[in-house]
Amino acid sequence: MPERGSKTSTVPVASATFAIFGRDPNDFLSRLMTADETWLYHYDPETNNNQWSDGMAAHPAPKKFRVQKPAGKFLASIFWDQDSFLFIDYLPKGQTINSECYSSLLVQMNDILKESRRGKFTKGVLFLHDNASAHRALEIQKKMAYMGFQCLDQTPYSPDRAPSDYHLFPGLKEQLKGRHFSSDAEVIYAAETCLGGQ
Repeated sequence: MPERGSKTSTVPVASATFAIFGRDPNDFLSRLMTADETWLYHYDPETNNNQWSDGMAAHPAPKKFRVQKPAGKFLASIFWDQDSFLFIDYLPKGQTINSECYSSLLVQMNDILKESRRGKFTKGVLFLHDNASAHRALEIQKKMAYMGFQCLDQTPYSPDRAPSDYHLFPGLKEQLKGRHFSSDAEVIYAAETCLGGQ
């Protein structure tokens, strides 16, 4: 089998996912859940175009510039399925996801699924996340197998198969961009209000 980082791995990984879909097309989406992380900022400046034109076509394309973000940021881990957001966790400032932290989040997620999505366990949870090292650690693979989650491979070079980056985070970032927040609590309230609207 091709290496995970190889572009040639796209076809076999996609074929494997399609085979799972083919065995149970009616319940594929109801079994699917995904998770990903994103940084939330106290202030995320809008991208500005330093653009002017006097009508001459020879001018180069406008350059974009971004004001550097201040230190006020923290990481949000979001777990969701086709129906709603299931669980959002916020790491303290200065911390990022590692395999130990992610394993703990998966245990919490499993408990939430047992309470609110018991039907997912009837045919088994299909879990899709990206290839971050914390997601692919051996400890995480063992934990997911123990919980009965079937992990769908995420192929590199396929952004359309990263649902959070493609469907969720752009809308969230757009609504938060350019706004000033004085605390983590204000950012969290705004983010969850935006997510609730999606």
